[in-house]
Amino acid sequence: MRKPYLAGNWKMNLDRASSLALAGALREHVGQRNDVEVAVAPPFVYLPAVVEALEGSPIRVGSQNMCDQAKGAFTGEVSGAMLRDVGATFAILGHSERRHVYGEPDALVNAKVHHALEVGLDVILCVGETIEEREAGETEKVVRRHLTEGLAGVDGLSKITIAYEPVWAIGTGLNATPEQAGEVHTYLRGVLEGLFGERAAETTRIQYGGSVKPGNIAELMAVDGVDGALVGGASLEAESFAGIVDFDK
Repeated sequence: MRKPYLAGNWKMNLDRASSLALAGALREHVGQRNDVEVAVAPPFVYLPAVVEALEGSPIRVGSQNMCDQAKGAFTGEVSGAMLRDVGATFAILGHSERRHVYGEPDALVNAKVHHALEVGLDVILCVGETIEEREAGETEKVVRRHLTEGLAGVDGLSKITIAYEPVWAIGTGLNATPEQAGEVHTYLRGVLEGLFGERAAETTRIQYGGSVKPGNIAELMAVDGVDGALVGGASLEAESFAGIVDFDK
């Protein structure tokens, strides 16, 4: 049985005070629950403060991105070791905004995956198609490429979570129907089975992301193969993210 994994990606939002207030409210709401896994990814500059605010809580704290290099003359970048040093336990890699706004190719995403695993960070690897790719019937082709190239050379999936995020549903108010999400999740699990074997594919969690809200999370989570959510805007307020965490109540 795969434990539901609900992660909030705060993106470039909030300030220090509101980050700490949100972390505190989530800490109180989640308590010591162990039936779901909850995580947040604050902006880099607030990571240490949020880690401290959530000390002793089961809520995990991670990074929205990271460099593919360990150290050196890479102005503006943050290494995996630096993230570990301030308490991060995972990194979100290959998010569509990194791919499509900043032009990160699959090879760079793959290098980041390897570096994250080398320093002991877990990974949420994002895959997903644009509206043009979906309308051209290329959804499976695109997500297969993201998956196979993003995981190239990786030995196993024990520290990997996949997040299917159709680009056309991120921040638009649109979301894939449960049927659409289910189809892609099933396809992705099949690709994982071909790459890593049946057991690894069956134990790997695949989140859905893209305009997830308290009003649609239960319907999405009821779909076979949807193991959680990577949440953007709805994770910025305690009440709405709590409604997503409590999807089965």
